[in-house]
Amino acid sequence: MAAPALSSRAGSAGSLGNSPTMAAAGRLPHGSGGVGPELDFRSASRMEDLNRLIQEFSKHDQREYDDQRALEIHTAKDFIFSMLGMVQKLDQKLPVANEYLLLSGGVREGVVDMDPDELSVYARGADYDMDFTLLVPALKLHDRNQPVTLDMRHSALGHSWLSLRLFDEGTISKWKDCCTVVEHISGAANYFFSPTLVADWFYQAVSLVLLEVQKKPQRGVPRVEKVERNGTVVSVILGVGSSRMLYDVVPVVSFKGWPAVAQSWLMENHFWDGKITEEEVISGFYLVPACSHKGRRENEWRLSFARSEVQLKKCISPGLMQAYQACKAIIVKLLSRPKAVSPYHLRSVMLWACDRLPANYLAQDDFSAHFLLGLIDDLQHCLVNKTCPNYFIPQCNMLEHLSDDTAVLHARKLSSVRSDPAEHLRTTIEHAKAANRLTVELQWRGSTGNLPSPQSDAGGENQPDDRLAKKLQQLVTENPGKSISVFINPDDVTRPHFRIDDKFF
Repeated sequence: MAAPALSSRAGSAGSLGNSPTMAAAGRLPHGSGGVGPELDFRSASRMEDLNRLIQEFSKHDQREYDDQRALEIHTAKDFIFSMLGMVQKLDQKLPVANEYLLLSGGVREGVVDMDPDELSVYARGADYDMDFTLLVPALKLHDRNQPVTLDMRHSALGHSWLSLRLFDEGTISKWKDCCTVVEHISGAANYFFSPTLVADWFYQAVSLVLLEVQKKPQRGVPRVEKVERNGTVVSVILGVGSSRMLYDVVPVVSFKGWPAVAQSWLMENHFWDGKITEEEVISGFYLVPACSHKGRRENEWRLSFARSEVQLKKCISPGLMQAYQACKAIIVKLLSRPKAVSPYHLRSVMLWACDRLPANYLAQDDFSAHFLLGLIDDLQHCLVNKTCPNYFIPQCNMLEHLSDDTAVLHARKLSSVRSDPAEHLRTTIEHAKAANRLTVELQWRGSTGNLPSPQSDAGGENQPDDRLAKKLQQLVTENPGKSISVFINPDDVTRPHFRIDDKFF
């Protein structure tokens, strides 16, 4: 594969030789010929202090999976999949045997590229303890061996309309009420799968099923604390024992193979070359219900490479991932108003940096501070130039729609972070501590109030199998960063089938 020219990387901060972060890091002369602590030129922060703060943030931000928590995670997951089985039975719209992609982290965490201005603000600790995103295929095209060509004539780059002509008559009949109709000059009608109508149907179906479940409460079954529609996302908060799980459930269209519009990306050199196979990276993609800023909301879907991103995450060094998580925590608070920049933009910046910088540099365990400052520099560069290319479709600029005023406002906010990164890290650490304290406090209140927990319902008909909980805990622990999917038959929701990458358990 040919190496791409740096000039084509519109979101890059530049080559390694003129990177702001590399220029900013230096050794301070100390005494006669001695070397003092390494400093950041811009803020005068000691790199070792920034590294220590990033490590402290990671300690408070990470999730702990003890036996009780693993059991509660399994109970909530099992409930969500059982609920989707009931949704399928309502009108048989969803595929009978479906494959869902379960991602750790909610839509607000940037795990998929959705519209930040349509999402309600939920806070860890106050509203939930752990968050997940579940991509639920409403339609599947899994028998294509050649590059998938989508109808992009009417949409912005990185987006597409979807004609049901690709599907059989039975599928068209099933989904006609969720389509917009375009009459051809010949008189034939073309049905376009509508993301907004699909989201309407999905929210109504989920709400109806959960309402029926709540009418007949059973011991050991999660408490449904909130069901809310956020744009085209259905957010469900479940209470299980002393834990609250947020599930952002998104109806999508699932494809095997690779879209033709991203075919040229495969011809370039990438940081994951030789670490994972091309087959793992291009195993499939999705259309998610999200519109471009000038597109027709009722017709336009956005391409998502969430399955590929899970694979690429395995190739990112721990130090860079820690810096990314800390940087994300900073920008989520700082750039929340007006909503224009999402954690997904930062994820794209990180992936571009992985392609641009040498692997041995990114593998340095004690360079988290360098990586954090570099991510801030790169994101600020993107805002100043209103340019952030999609990693998989570089010709798609994800910040093209920003007004000059909004871009400058956010760039100035990032400039304040760059002037005192240590102070902003301390603030994020305090937020993480506060969220953890609130979680512990709510758990304590729950235990003193004798709230039912899965383990307290011994002998109940819906008692989860503790062996499955331990299996789930083991899978999560032993497979960090991997795609954990569940293949489930709605007619037999008692047997979850875990799949990690290509292995079934």
